[in-house]
Amino acid sequence: MRHRTIAALAAIGTLAMIGAASAPAIAADGDPLVGSDIYLNPYSTTLEAAQSLSGQARADAQLLGSIPSADWITKGTPAEAEAAVDAIVTAATATGTVPVLVAYNLPFRDCSQYSAGGAADTEAYEAWIDGFAAGIDGRHAAVILEPDGLGIIPWNTDGNGNAEWCRPADLDPATAASDRYAQLNYAVDALKGAGETAVYLDGTHSGWLGVGDISQRLIRAGVDRADGFFLNASNYVETERLQKYGTWISDCIHLDQNSWWQAAWCGSQYYPADPNDFSTWTATDAAYDQAFADTGLARDPSAQAHFVIDTSRNGQGPWTAPADKYSDPEVWCNPPERGIGELPSTTTGEALVDAYLWIKVPGESDGQCYRGTGGPLDPERGIQDPAAGAWFPEQARELVANANPPIAAQTCKVSWTVHGSWPGGFNTQIWVENTGTAPIDSWQLGWTFDGDQRIQNLWSGSAKQTGAEVRVDSLSWNAKLKPGQKTTLGFIGAGAPAQPWLFTLDGKPCTS
Repeated sequence: MRHRTIAALAAIGTLAMIGAASAPAIAADGDPLVGSDIYLNPYSTTLEAAQSLSGQARADAQLLGSIPSADWITKGTPAEAEAAVDAIVTAATATGTVPVLVAYNLPFRDCSQYSAGGAADTEAYEAWIDGFAAGIDGRHAAVILEPDGLGIIPWNTDGNGNAEWCRPADLDPATAASDRYAQLNYAVDALKGAGETAVYLDGTHSGWLGVGDISQRLIRAGVDRADGFFLNASNYVETERLQKYGTWISDCIHLDQNSWWQAAWCGSQYYPADPNDFSTWTATDAAYDQAFADTGLARDPSAQAHFVIDTSRNGQGPWTAPADKYSDPEVWCNPPERGIGELPSTTTGEALVDAYLWIKVPGESDGQCYRGTGGPLDPERGIQDPAAGAWFPEQARELVANANPPIAAQTCKVSWTVHGSWPGGFNTQIWVENTGTAPIDSWQLGWTFDGDQRIQNLWSGSAKQTGAEVRVDSLSWNAKLKPGQKTTLGFIGAGAPAQPWLFTLDGKPCTS
């Protein structure tokens, strides 16, 4: 995957999204993600990036940071992984939301390309996964298990008997592929044993592996013991294509595991459909209808593998590079003029689709793209792209501007000024502005401190603090805010002065 790697000892502390402090309900099928609210990290890497930006770039980062993205755990010792996961899950549990965690530490992940790294070997990886699982500690979480983990397998032979390109010299060709499957099976079992955890394996996307090939890989990786698979991580394929592709994979696995049918026979986006003509994909739908009729097996969404879709950047679909312009257009790498897709949601209206998620953090670079040239500039953009995972303001602007459906602008603004500080305390003034078009009649301002700060004395509002979470209700004389109107409040605080990265007004995030 091409994204910023986050150290396992992420500076999360006792963070929590503004919300009700109650445990989320478990859906009837036992998946803690389905029907739940997704955790929003108030100290995410997106909001961290906003702190060093100004103007439109800052506003874009804050807008994207006001929407839940996955939290990536990508390295560290087992103890460090446990601590990082525990901090996130603790914060989410306090707010009655479910965190989406990405476990990304397989040996030779990404075949040592843009996102090189990972555990040293199988033993180290299993110990790391044990630490990750211990951090969940019986609580609710969803885990995206190893993006590219099944799409890029060292020394693998595909479903057609062709040797694939990833052949690290440091691995034994005779055992590398089977080691990958052993690692993933171990991770599925460890994470499913960690509590109320939904686990999803890599299902690639419809511009990549055929249905039969990825279905065989998923079966071998233990999908029957997981909750299902994820699609489109860090990619751009349209949701309507992914829904069909995922449904076919689920059907293919079901047929293979419950009848005489074999996954190698499964129809796909490549046949009988034409991958370039979506109108032909109904031919593959019909092929599955016939397969179920021939086997006498019935579809059963309650028993079949479910899936989640990464919609973080697929609002405009994939990029088509100019013909004959680049020897390697790298269409996956910071393609221009892409857009945000559907907002994260666990209510999809599709029986097999558990959620639309932002797995890739939108606005973070895929890497330095040269498109077959010698670099250092991205020839399509005329600039040097940031390293993988670093914030990319130009791309963030495109994603927001081209979002489909459009992202609503924030309708409040908060300014925070520390007028003075002393050992163990500080004095803060806050301005709240209605930047929307509708008047506000009574309001509640919310934020989360990044440590053990406490409000000791607040004026022009009524404050309640629970742990790191603060809520301030308006008073009768300052409750009404017309469009464009501001009001101010202030407080004396105990602890170190630090401005929160995310404010909400009546539960809706504000620009700050």
